[in-house]
Amino acid sequence: MAQIGNDIALARSFLEKGQLVGIPTETVYGLAGNALNPESVALIFETKNRPSFDPLILHTSSLERVGEFVSDFPEKLKQLAKKFWPGPLTLLLPRKPIVPDLVTSGLDRVAVRVPNHPLTRTLLEQLDFPLAAPSANPFGYISPTQAQHVEAQLGEKIPYILDGGPCAVGLESTIVGMEGEEIVIYRLGGLEIGEIEDVVGPVKVKDHSSSNPSAPGQLDSHYAPRKPFMLGDLKTLIAEKQAEGFDFAVLSFSDAFEQIPQEKQIALSPSHDLHEAAQNLFAAMRRLDETPVQVILAELLPEIGLGRAINDRLRRAAVKG
Repeated sequence: MAQIGNDIALARSFLEKGQLVGIPTETVYGLAGNALNPESVALIFETKNRPSFDPLILHTSSLERVGEFVSDFPEKLKQLAKKFWPGPLTLLLPRKPIVPDLVTSGLDRVAVRVPNHPLTRTLLEQLDFPLAAPSANPFGYISPTQAQHVEAQLGEKIPYILDGGPCAVGLESTIVGMEGEEIVIYRLGGLEIGEIEDVVGPVKVKDHSSSNPSAPGQLDSHYAPRKPFMLGDLKTLIAEKQAEGFDFAVLSFSDAFEQIPQEKQIALSPSHDLHEAAQNLFAAMRRLDETPVQVILAELLPEIGLGRAINDRLRRAAVKG
């Protein structure tokens, strides 16, 4: 099983040998390998059982280093980088030939971000290469927000997990690019649309794609528990499943249900705080997925601020439910 600790030098040594390491970010834990080494990148896909047409995000330590990997940096996107890096923002930028095709799935743009976690930023500063780092979980499953989540799922496949504690944001990064002169959001995430529009004006939000994604994290069925996951009005769903004799768990925004055992329900934020809900989302989904029930019932959150990104994850979790 993987070692868990905060030894940056040890993590660095594994990465320099072409091996993979679990790393903390403010969004979720990543499965990291040398982004410029095709063998390491291939190992990421193999370890996650991730389809090779789903691009990866390249992580680096600073805005200044991005020029090593991209051939152009449009001014509007640079404004976003200056405002929100380090942070939960990923930018799609024209790549240099140094970036392997496998990282971008053969596309001409590479997804880049500067994560905001002190351990990982220190690690990145000490490396001569950027890290490709999708979420550290089997493909399609719930993203990990604690080192123990990584160990439970991938611990037998990787040598080391850098433990940075629970993730502060808990949702993947928002992915932004340009089409012509238009700013486009390809994936909703931990940076709110309104914050982006405050810097660059109106943006277009692109629907995710079930095949040939143009950016990471656009596939329909994603972030999903192994148990069936149903979205709708919770009172209606609860009444239906009780009538049908199903054993179920409940994931709500803020409500508690007296008729449901406490161990089979989680409220993401009793105080109606969307940031708290985002931080708790994946850990709550994971905990309910581990309970001995037949189905998980959930509801959408208010479609404002981070609620839009949370709802995106909930809808994708429900695709195969």
